[in-house]
Amino acid sequence: MSKENLKRSDIIFEQYGIKYKVFDRVIEFKSSELIIQELLDSGLKGRGGAGFPTGLKWKFAAQQESPEKIIICNADEGEPGTFKDREILLQVPRKVLSGMGICAKAIGANKGIIYLRGEYEYMLPELQAEVDFFNEHAKEKGLDFNIIIRLGSGAYVCGEETALIESIEGKRGEPRNKPPFPVINGLMEKPTVINNVETFVNVVLINKLGVERFNNLGTTDSRGSKLFSVSGDTKKPGVHELELGMKLSDFVDEFGDGDTKAVQVGGASGYCVPRRDFDKTIIGFEGIPTGGSMMLFNSTRSMYNVLHNFLEFFEEESCGQCTPCRVGTQQLRKGIEAIKSGERSCEYIDDLLKLTDTMKLTAKCGLGQSVGNSFNTIIKNFREEMLY
Repeated sequence: MSKENLKRSDIIFEQYGIKYKVFDRVIEFKSSELIIQELLDSGLKGRGGAGFPTGLKWKFAAQQESPEKIIICNADEGEPGTFKDREILLQVPRKVLSGMGICAKAIGANKGIIYLRGEYEYMLPELQAEVDFFNEHAKEKGLDFNIIIRLGSGAYVCGEETALIESIEGKRGEPRNKPPFPVINGLMEKPTVINNVETFVNVVLINKLGVERFNNLGTTDSRGSKLFSVSGDTKKPGVHELELGMKLSDFVDEFGDGDTKAVQVGGASGYCVPRRDFDKTIIGFEGIPTGGSMMLFNSTRSMYNVLHNFLEFFEEESCGQCTPCRVGTQQLRKGIEAIKSGERSCEYIDDLLKLTDTMKLTAKCGLGQSVGNSFNTIIKNFREEMLY
């Protein structure tokens, strides 16, 4: 990968001269099979954090025999420290809509839904106008595909794809059991493709740049560029586009304040990397994957307070459906409070670490399963700050 960071205007936020030019070309000249094959060749992985191969997901959906298929754009950006999807929807919404339209051609979908975070309601007027224009344009191009917008209700757990589906169906936002997976049995029991906002933009980039040029960005395991939401103790807060596969030490050199002691990669559900590991940590699927959130902490920050804040967040946002998550998040918070106050000995930390292992194995969805990521890495690297 190139050591030179990409500029924001180079790819993702580049303003194309003609509206929907890439979409028009794909609809007119590319078959469904070719669209999916190029995605597979590109190695594009989902930009929401999980990293499932996009082409493979679309291929599975295309293979389903159903008169109705659905595409959902997951714009429920609730991960603490993540705000890059908001910028995409504000600055280049047509790329998101184009990506959804290309997906519709590829899998044979006739309905699209943008599931927009409830706190982003202020974006609705302009986004709705863009959606209305796209729907008419798609119809003119002969594509039987219509997009609507649905607002979320501010629940973090609805970022999980099956909980998101439940929410759209008017039910309580709780994760479903898998299998069946959404590409087989999703919204209203129809085959459903769910991708992140940035993933749909990357689909457009692949069709704009070509597979070869896209593959020249990043690394073999982490292809392309990525938007990062940079916050905390940084000299350059905001949204920045970088190639995947860079070392965390290079990231800190560019965005740190000269006293960075830790970086929380991937938000509250991600991993805390201490200074000593910066040089051996890769930002990408071969190292630590991230949905985009990068929080930097310097030596003035208490990692106990950081962890306590994360646990309060998880406790509040747990849907309560499964006991490991509902009770586990409470016990972790109470546990570090008891250790800090001296009510429990420092050995109790080891019991809490075992609890996170249990949660990872038994929690129903990614919320409960990922609590241990930040908990274990902060405890492992800043154990003394939990005691004093």
